[in-house]
Amino acid sequence: MRFIELNNELYEYVLASANPATDPVTEQLAATTRDRFGAAAGMNVGADQGAFLSMLVAITGAQTVVEVGTFTGMSATWLARGLPAGGRLICCDITDDYLATAHEAWDAAGVSDRIEFRQGPALDTLAAMPTTPHIDMAFIDADKPGYLSYLLELLPRLTERGFVVVDNVLWSGQVIDDSDQSESTVALREFNDHVARRDDVVAVLLPIGDGVTIIRRR
Repeated sequence: MRFIELNNELYEYVLASANPATDPVTEQLAATTRDRFGAAAGMNVGADQGAFLSMLVAITGAQTVVEVGTFTGMSATWLARGLPAGGRLICCDITDDYLATAHEAWDAAGVSDRIEFRQGPALDTLAAMPTTPHIDMAFIDADKPGYLSYLLELLPRLTERGFVVVDNVLWSGQVIDDSDQSESTVALREFNDHVARRDDVVAVLLPIGDGVTIIRRR
């Protein structure tokens, strides 16, 4: 066995062993999202994944970060916290229906001044960005059928040390269930296969949350 089954009790231990172990802002955001949007709250990243994202930003010194899929701003809060002075996070989302909730958290976390929200189809937003390498890190967590298109737009815009983090790549294990031919599952399967076949990128898939792939150009 090269893995440990992460049951609820062990997951609570994982959270408790973090430093700091509690985060009032994101805990409040999680509760507010559940109250306002019900089951959709499951789209937010967990505290373990959020802390991981924030650490990636901080240890790589990423100055320009792009997020595809913002919802109520949970992952954006974590990402923005890791930015250095002068850094910025560009959030792409097709709707602003959840933006007021996101701003509450961003204000509470003191990161609103680092975040720029761009509304519209994310593919259009990415395509309108400069084509020269300028993105240090990107986080994709949006509609699954769009994942490959987002990656293809982002890769040529990455700086030399830039990388892309992609969420939900294990899709609750459905990616290996051939009987599941739903649109999102098929799209994620094809995305994972595409990344694995490319010879111009290096990628590692980590079993964090619902599966996270980190991709950089060779």
